[in-house]
Amino acid sequence: MRWDNLAEDNANHPTSGTGALFAADAVTTRTFDTPEFRGITFHEIRARSIVNRVPGASRMPFEWTVNPYRGCTHACVYCFARKTHSYLDLDTGLGFDSQIVVKVNAPELVRREIVSPRWHGAHIAMGTNVDCYQRAEGRYRLMPGILTALRDHANPFSILTKGTLILRDLELLRQAAEVTEVGVSVSVGFTDPELWRTVEPGTPSPERRLDVVRRLSEAGIGCGVLMAPVIPHLGDSPEQLRATVRAIAAAGATSVTPLVLHLRPGAREWFMRWLGHHHPHLVRRYERLYADGAYAPTWYQRRITRYVHELAAEYGIGPAHRGTARKLPRREPRQPLDGSEPTQLTLL
Repeated sequence: MRWDNLAEDNANHPTSGTGALFAADAVTTRTFDTPEFRGITFHEIRARSIVNRVPGASRMPFEWTVNPYRGCTHACVYCFARKTHSYLDLDTGLGFDSQIVVKVNAPELVRREIVSPRWHGAHIAMGTNVDCYQRAEGRYRLMPGILTALRDHANPFSILTKGTLILRDLELLRQAAEVTEVGVSVSVGFTDPELWRTVEPGTPSPERRLDVVRRLSEAGIGCGVLMAPVIPHLGDSPEQLRATVRAIAAAGATSVTPLVLHLRPGAREWFMRWLGHHHPHLVRRYERLYADGAYAPTWYQRRITRYVHELAAEYGIGPAHRGTARKLPRREPRQPLDGSEPTQLTLL
């Protein structure tokens, strides 16, 4: 594994390396012989920055992200973030699932960067690359410090997760919602237990994720569901879509937004290998459906979106507006807990 293209050699270039993510001597590799982490290697780094701008060509409906981890033990076979592991010369298949990069100084970096005079308090999205509440978070506990910094400076944020560990931080989410806009979404693409076991083997079950939606809603934090991915020919029948939307509505979700499976380079190869092993009869159909690139044809996406929205209306929930966080009532910001004045700041 090479870190050369992302690391700065402090000995030779003590003031250079503005593009470096961490110092060359800043990587500590650990393994833990416990059942929940067996077979997983953690690469602990002290990152140089944590609030990152989304590339302008991205389809993402947000501009800034915080990602305290790289790689994800959820092991979703379709995960679009798999390609990012190749930037570290790590394997995008099993390596992505078991070689986890941990930015151990993420909380202090968030606090430092959002108090910069250049930061104007823009919305920060989390869980958009890999899940910030994956199993590693149970050990490293990076999110409480990150949420505390965002709360203290009334900085709006949103979280997307498949992890039930978010409930650990429920009180911090409530406190943040008192001073800023907080959006929480849980990803549940289907409720089929057999599909879940093979496609998302490291995640909590769909039922447990929907319980997170229920618990958050009961606590007064509106929670939407990103119905993603809708998997062609495996999770897109009218019966499957109806069962999923019905379960989402029963959990008290404020919205449901469908997203059809997309297969970017890195994820595409791994998913197609999985498909050939588990559903070889579908390989040719997928090659035709995704012949033009990473996304399914527009007609197919529109058909799924229209049907899910019809079901959502039938069950009393509506689609989220693209690009907006689920907003709680706005309140007057309180003084930051570190004693400094409230600041509206932007990282440019």
